[in-house]
Amino acid sequence: MSSQAELLRQLSIDRDSTGGAPPERPRWPWLLAAVLLALAVGAYLTLRGGGELPVRAVSVQVKGGAAAAGGGSVLDASGYVVARRQATVSSKITGKVVAINFEEGQRVEEGEVLARLDDSNSRAQLGLAEAQVEQARAQQAELRVSLANAERDARRNRELLDRTLVSQAAVDNADTTVAQLKARLASSEQGVRVAQQQLAVSRQQNEDTVVRAPFSGVITVKNAQPGEMISPLSAGGAGTRTGLGTLVDMNSLEVEVDVNENFLTKVKAGQRASTKLNAYPDWEIPSELIAIIPTADRSKATVKVRVGLVRKPGEALDPRILPDMGARVSFLADDAPAPAAALPRRVLIPAEALAGDAVFVIAGETVRRQLVKTAPAENGYLQVLEGLAGGESLAVGDFGKLAEGSRIKVQGAQ
Repeated sequence: MSSQAELLRQLSIDRDSTGGAPPERPRWPWLLAAVLLALAVGAYLTLRGGGELPVRAVSVQVKGGAAAAGGGSVLDASGYVVARRQATVSSKITGKVVAINFEEGQRVEEGEVLARLDDSNSRAQLGLAEAQVEQARAQQAELRVSLANAERDARRNRELLDRTLVSQAAVDNADTTVAQLKARLASSEQGVRVAQQQLAVSRQQNEDTVVRAPFSGVITVKNAQPGEMISPLSAGGAGTRTGLGTLVDMNSLEVEVDVNENFLTKVKAGQRASTKLNAYPDWEIPSELIAIIPTADRSKATVKVRVGLVRKPGEALDPRILPDMGARVSFLADDAPAPAAALPRRVLIPAEALAGDAVFVIAGETVRRQLVKTAPAENGYLQVLEGLAGGESLAVGDFGKLAEGSRIKVQGAQ
C-alpha cells in the first residue's frame, strides 16, 4: 500500500516548484513589421506630395481655318459643285471583265490599268497574225533565192548565145523567168506589208482588252464586277454594262449657279465672287465668274453661270470640295475688297512635347498619355494629323518617368 502511495506522489505536479523560467519569444517579427510600416508611411508621403514630377506646360496651337467674310455683294445665287472633266470609263470592245483594279474613292493616274477583259480570242488572233508574217517572209526569201538563180541562168545563156551554143529562144525564156520571179518577189513584199499591218491590228485588238485611265483623277462610281459583260454600245443586252466606272478630275471642279434673268445685268465674265459650301458655311472661297452660258431656261427664267474657284497656278483644290456639293455664291462689286483665302486648319505642337508616338496631356494634377500621328512642320513644330483637337496643354519633362496618371507639378504654377 505504501508503495502505491509513493508512486502516486512521484507522478503528481508540484505547483509550488519554480522548475525554471519559460523560453523567451523571438523579436524579428516585430522588427520586420516596423520596417514595413515605415516604408508604407514613406510611400504615402511620397505620393501625397513629395513625389510630384516637375514639368513644363506647352500649349497646342491652332493655325488657319475660316477666312473673314467679305462684303460688297451685289447678287447671291445658289448652285452645285460640278466637274468640267468627268468621264465614264469603258472599253473599246465588247468582252467579259476578268479583273477590276479600282474602288470608289481611289485616285488613279493617267494610263494606269483600271480593268482587263478576257483576251483569249485576241491572243489567238495575235498568234495567227505573227505566224502569217513569218510565212510571208519565208516565201519572200524563197523567191529571192529563185530570182538569183534565174539571173545566173540568164547571164549564162547570153554568153552561150554569143558563141552560138544556144538558141535565142532559150535566152528569151531565161529572161522571162527572171521577169516573172521579180514580179512575184514584188507581190511577196507587198504580202509581207499586209501581214505586218494585220499583225498591228491584232496587237491593237489585244491591247484593247486592257482598260486604262484616260486622265488622272478619282473614281467616284464603280459599275462593273469581274465576270460581267462590258460593251461600249448599249445594244449588248440587259445584262451588259456600258461603263466600268466614273472618273472625275478633282482639279476641274467649279460651281454652276442659276441666275435669274432679271438680274443678269449685275454679273459679267471675270467678276470676282465669294463661294460658301453648304457643308462648310464659315469657309469663304475666293472665286471668279468664268462664263455666262448663253442659254436661258424658260421654265425657271434663269441663266446658268459658271464660277471658278481661285487658286495659285499648279495648286490642287482643297480636298474638302467634292462634286455635287451645294454652294452659295456672292458676286462682288468691282470696288469690294477681295475675300481672303482661307488657310487650312492645322494643329501644331512643339517637337519637344512628343514622346515617341504620344504626348502627355495635362489633366489637373496628373497627366494623360495620348497617342498622336504627326508630320513635320516648321520652326521646331510638328503638325498633328490625329489625336489632338487644339487648345490642350501638354507636359514637357522627364519622359522616362512620366506615365499614365503620373502626378505632376507645373513649374511656375502657384
